[in-house]
Amino acid sequence: MENKFIVSPSPHIHGGDSISKNMYGVLIALIPAFLVSLYFFGVGALVVTLTSVIACVLFEYLIQKFLYKKQPTIGDGSAILTGLLLAFNLPSNLPVWIIVIGALAAIGIGKMSFGGLGNNIFNPALVGRVFLLISFPAQMTTWPVPGNFPLTYTDAETGATVLSGLKQHAGDLPSYADLLIGNMGGSIGEVGAIALLLGLVFMLVRKIITWHIPVSIIGTVAIFTGIMYLIDPVTYANPLIHILSGGLLLGAIFMATDYVSSPMSTNGMLIYGVGIGVITTVIRLFGAYPEGMSFAILIMNALTPLINTYVKPKHFGGK
Repeated sequence: MENKFIVSPSPHIHGGDSISKNMYGVLIALIPAFLVSLYFFGVGALVVTLTSVIACVLFEYLIQKFLYKKQPTIGDGSAILTGLLLAFNLPSNLPVWIIVIGALAAIGIGKMSFGGLGNNIFNPALVGRVFLLISFPAQMTTWPVPGNFPLTYTDAETGATVLSGLKQHAGDLPSYADLLIGNMGGSIGEVGAIALLLGLVFMLVRKIITWHIPVSIIGTVAIFTGIMYLIDPVTYANPLIHILSGGLLLGAIFMATDYVSSPMSTNGMLIYGVGIGVITTVIRLFGAYPEGMSFAILIMNALTPLINTYVKPKHFGGK
């Protein structure tokens, strides 16, 4: 009798949400950014994306089927989404075998080692990305020039990203138009601010995510980089450059908002977003890496259980 399941009186409301519905909703929101990546990076973006998605789905199937002895759940779209987000964090000239290793790290270490979907502490795609960045730093920081389509995608002409140029105080910055449409070097999914913002609008309208995490991250970065720009405009770039370049928009909209690894309450989301924004800004301006978004999200992922413990919504009727 102690385990009796108690149901509250009717009426009951069903929201209509499901794991697969939300996962495929995010995939739809990523379509504009994927099309931009194909336009600027050609076959390289297609090869990297297909390899990452297929490898992630395959590894999740094999681990569930043969290690966990469970019915595979690859149809819910979560493995596809992990593969797509991992690909979006990779350069378009990355060799296939390195992508497969990254997919294994994302699914095997970042997701399935914690028990699968709903149990992972960290964003799986970022686990794979950071694993590759540490293991293959040269290949992971070699960025193809947009619009250069050689016969073999791995032979693409390479150049610096906006953030690496800022770190080295070298080169001219792209125009705001180029930053908005994605005509700059970088990971295949972080270029094209307009495409990423279209995805944000879609997810907000469909209520897949709320505004709290993206706005708090972007706003925090804007405030702190703005302060540094006002102090020394020669050394530090203006906030708009920081917002439109690198992985800030991709991370704030699609990575930090992961349901499992982000806080549950709205106040917790705001604290989480501000923390990501502060850490990202510190790494970008004062750290050894030109980009800090991935590290910032993973650090705040680790703090999410603590945030959930101490920042809770009031219960119904509470003061």
